[in-house]
Amino acid sequence: MSGTVRHAMILAAGLGTRMRPITEALPKPLVKVDGVALIDHLIAPLREAGVTDIVVNVHHLAALMEQHLAFCTAPRIHISDERSALLDSGGGVKKALVHFCQDPFFILNADSFWLDGPHPNLDRMQAAWDPATMDMLLLVAPTSAATGYDGRGDFFMTADGVLARRGEKLVAPFVYAGVIITTPAFFNDTPDGPFSLNILFNRAIAAGRLRGIRLDGHWLHVGTPEAIPLAEEKLRLSVR
Repeated sequence: MSGTVRHAMILAAGLGTRMRPITEALPKPLVKVDGVALIDHLIAPLREAGVTDIVVNVHHLAALMEQHLAFCTAPRIHISDERSALLDSGGGVKKALVHFCQDPFFILNADSFWLDGPHPNLDRMQAAWDPATMDMLLLVAPTSAATGYDGRGDFFMTADGVLARRGEKLVAPFVYAGVIITTPAFFNDTPDGPFSLNILFNRAIAAGRLRGIRLDGHWLHVGTPEAIPLAEEKLRLSVR
């Protein structure tokens, strides 16, 4: 499907400390799950959703990332070089905004992907995106439909998709699934240098403009070596 969001950024510059010892010799986005690098598990659905240009930030073992991505011709890959200094999630995106003009774009974490249900989740996000009522749209997964995640959840969500943080509550039903739609304009008045996307989550929550869409399918979080076989088993079961 060719959608309305043509650009994306994959956050791929982290050190991958929780994935050690694998990441001592390999950037985390190149760790393979079922024979496919994590980053390629993201590039494929972005291509299918109509994305034409992807920015990937690099830092740890950056040359290996560049070599791998050099073979991708569609979508076009643009490297955002953070070799000199890591900029955290928000700062990394802000550095790359020159690639997006004023258009909405996806932001994806490189350590998770998903199995789609009947309707591809990126298409569903594009259909739900409404800049008149939201500043950020997050893909959120029910904690019951997640592999490799053992946390207490991140968000509560109303029937019309408004998100609120778990706060002091013991558990929340939804976990952030590592995909966002937002716009460059929402990064106005953000810090220079490193900062977290959590600053923007909080800003959107305060304005009542952080929205979520429930993942249709299953979320695979691959944050540690132990999570790799769990994700591979879920993939094998999904094709039976």
